[in-house]
Amino acid sequence: MTKKLTILDIAKLAGVGKSTVSRVLTNDPKVKDSTREKVERVIQESGFVPSKSAQVLGGGSAKVIGIILSRLDSASENRVVSGILEVIYAAGYDALIMEGQFNVEKTNEHLAVLKKRDVDGVILFGFTGCDLSAVEQLAHRAVVIAVDNQCVSSVGYDNYGIIEKAMAHIQEQGKQHISYIGVDVKDKTTGLMRLNAYLDCCKSASITPNFQTGLLSYKSAYELTDRVLTPETQAIVCASDTLAMGVAKRLQVLERNDILVSGVGSTELLAFVFPNTFSIDPGYYSVGKTSANLLIKQLRGEREVTHLTQEASLPEESLI
Repeated sequence: MTKKLTILDIAKLAGVGKSTVSRVLTNDPKVKDSTREKVERVIQESGFVPSKSAQVLGGGSAKVIGIILSRLDSASENRVVSGILEVIYAAGYDALIMEGQFNVEKTNEHLAVLKKRDVDGVILFGFTGCDLSAVEQLAHRAVVIAVDNQCVSSVGYDNYGIIEKAMAHIQEQGKQHISYIGVDVKDKTTGLMRLNAYLDCCKSASITPNFQTGLLSYKSAYELTDRVLTPETQAIVCASDTLAMGVAKRLQVLERNDILVSGVGSTELLAFVFPNTFSIDPGYYSVGKTSANLLIKQLRGEREVTHLTQEASLPEESLI
């Protein structure tokens, strides 16, 4: 087997001390250019790969970004993470992913662990009631997704515009009897903001509102469908794709194939299983890339606290 080279081996091959190799690896500006070039040439020719721990012990950056999701089984949050990982991997960072489970204490525990490990930065998926005081202490080393905070940069979704686009698309097809199924308004974004958007759209279009709110689950939406269903119902707008699937399944059982159902999340499975559906794309993947780029710029000192909102869009199939 080929012997795995160490920093000491590289030092001997380059004719320098071990500490000099460590300073080169941690980008110490005090190292002479000629010495740096010699050491880097030996590293490249030998194929030496320094460990993260060696870099940290040498005083360098851990090159790790912590990511705290609300829940690991969320398809939408995983799409956001895909965007984050694409950016941070390209920038040479590793990821440490944790799950907050919509629990304030659990999330704060994760933040404490990440702070103790001295990660370079943190991207947190915010939720209603989330305690951001610990995140505020990270200042420029943090970005929050879906929740605004004056002290920390954030990237959010256009929760109001999401429902506006769904309502407009349905009305363009000549449908006026439109019901709505959402989540509890205690959730200020997916719950309250999206419901208010529906109500405002109904008011401006002289549509009689007909809505129900419940849990963010297939079962809840399935059970609530009958409460918003009338013989005149032409469409049902849902606050998420999860709810839309529950509604579409209930309509399938009732053989009400005449009703158009909309969701939020651009989940491919929704339209594949239930043809008379469409979904608004909140831009999950783009939010991931945007939040990661924003954090990296902040770590480089190139960006101040910033608040951005991702514009939603209809899937291409719905634009035809």
